Parts: sequence; C-alpha cells; structure tokens
Amino acid sequence: MIYCMEAYILINCTLGKESTIISELKQLIEIIEINGVWGKYDIFLKVSTTDPNGVEQVVKRLRNHPDVTDTYTMHVLYGQGGTIDNG
Repeated sequence: MIYCMEAYILINCTLGKESTIISELKQLIEIIEINGVWGKYDIFLKVSTTDPNGVEQVVKRLRNHPDVTDTYTMHVLYGQGGTIDNG
C-alpha cells in the first residue's frame, strides 16, 4: 500500500528574497503548490510525498537555507475535510 503524506508549510524569509526562494523551491518535486503571501508569513507551500520522511527532508532543506528565517509545518489529517469541488 502506498501512502501519500501532505503538509502545508509557512515560511518567513529575509526581506526581498521571496522571489528567489520561490524560484529555487519550484525545483523540488515534493512541492505541489507555492505562493508568496501577505501577512505573518512570506511564502506558502503545499508538500506531497510518498516517502515517509519526505516532509521532514523538505523542512530540513528549508531550515538550512540561508535566507529562510522561520518555518511552520502543518501535517494534513486525512478524513477531516478535503478538496471542495463545486463543479
């Protein structure tokens, strides 16, 4: 059985480095959505992976980035909510 792990990650970064970080992170296959945002955080990520350690590996990479100053990770709880299709 293949499990999919998803998480949302909020990132704070060095002022003015948002676009650079977003461009770099777009290269990671685990990141399925990335946006700059206004508010307490600067960047929003959605991560999806079948590797049980995949989310942790992405977080470690973020925390080692010289222009990332803070991260906040929220793991998805399956069975509570989901995609809303009003199609």
